[in-house]
Amino acid sequence: MKRNLWSRFCRFLPLPATLLLAGCHAALLDPKGPIGEAERSVLFTATGLMLIVVIPVIVLAIIIPWRYRASNTKAEYQPEWSHSNKIEAVMWSIPIAIVSILAVICWRTSHELDPFRPIPSTHKPVHIEAVAMDWKWLFIYPDQHIATINEIALPVGVPVVFHITSATVMNSFFIPRLGSQIYAMANMQTADNLVASVPGTYRGISANFSGGGFSGMTFKVKAMSESDYKQWLAKVASSTKTLDAQKYLELDRPSSNVPVTYYSHVNPDLFAQILMGKLAAGRSAVMAATAVTSGAETGTVRRD
Repeated sequence: MKRNLWSRFCRFLPLPATLLLAGCHAALLDPKGPIGEAERSVLFTATGLMLIVVIPVIVLAIIIPWRYRASNTKAEYQPEWSHSNKIEAVMWSIPIAIVSILAVICWRTSHELDPFRPIPSTHKPVHIEAVAMDWKWLFIYPDQHIATINEIALPVGVPVVFHITSATVMNSFFIPRLGSQIYAMANMQTADNLVASVPGTYRGISANFSGGGFSGMTFKVKAMSESDYKQWLAKVASSTKTLDAQKYLELDRPSSNVPVTYYSHVNPDLFAQILMGKLAAGRSAVMAATAVTSGAETGTVRRD
């Protein structure tokens, strides 16, 4: 008796755990820009089409065993049955129709939502150069000659063109509420065109594991009015910090959970130098010097 009660209790034990999901919010299902909205529409459409197959299978998996159970003597018994043209027609025509529709949708949306495709607008787009680092994000505004660490500001309704690369291993640039996950790779430049339609502060992440500090490799995306955006630019421009090649090499040292930092002046060629790998040798030299210094402090320097 006790064992039966315990078994019943265990069956319902996972139910209270679902209450913990009450505070969760799926960012992909609540987009704040037209690209994210289009991607959500594709997701819902594809899911709905696939449910045409999934739901009948689930229903039949319940009905068939119940109807043809051993105790049901009224069920028709056909031991010699082996083929039905009607069943074959249904089993082949429905999947073919679904796959054909999905193929058309995928082909059209792959072109319409191409990350490299400019977003039509009467506004001049904002250009941002994004660099994935260990384990932080560097964002350069080339037109304003400023830069930030782990923070972006966007004017609402204005297209933003991201030029993306990595100073280290492969990462993934992703703002879930705006859409389009784009991989960032060293010595390669990719692009992403996005626009925010609703003011707010959104979360940006790296969606590709890149080492020990990966969990803290997040950034803020502030979508704001044009006037607030200009004030934000002025705030960054008033910073006393500048970013040249030497400062970049110091910044490029692995670090996690880095606070938001503003730079009022940036070397105009910095992104190109990072992209072409011209600072890689300097980075190796800085890391080697750091290792030697750390080893000397702990008495573990190797002497040949």
